[in-house]
Amino acid sequence: QVQLVESGGGLVQAGGSLRLSCAASGRTFSPYRMGWFRQAPGKQREFVAAITRIGGVTHYAGSVKGRFTISRDNAKNTVYLQMNSLKPEDTAIYYCAASDIATKQFMGSSDYYYWGQGTQVTVAS
Repeated sequence: QVQLVESGGGLVQAGGSLRLSCAASGRTFSPYRMGWFRQAPGKQREFVAAITRIGGVTHYAGSVKGRFTISRDNAKNTVYLQMNSLKPEDTAIYYCAASDIATKQFMGSSDYYYWGQGTQVTVAS
């Protein structure tokens, strides 16, 4: 059974930084793509960033491009999200997701099969 476990969330002042981690464990698991989504209160879950295992191809939502950086350590089956210049509107529960299917689709929740439990990020103004 595959498990994704996020860590690194917390409370930070606007303009500050946080680094989220997501470790995949379980059976032999080499996800094709891992990503981050977030869900703010009263809003739908939205795509944040994704990265492929081979080549490290990255994609970002427009709202975080230039401020967030996704990276991964394949040896550790871990993906990271470095979040800089945080804004109050970045406040949300952040979820790690993974897919072991090679596909060009990456922005929808249905494009990922495995999900973490989420970690809260709160940005105070």
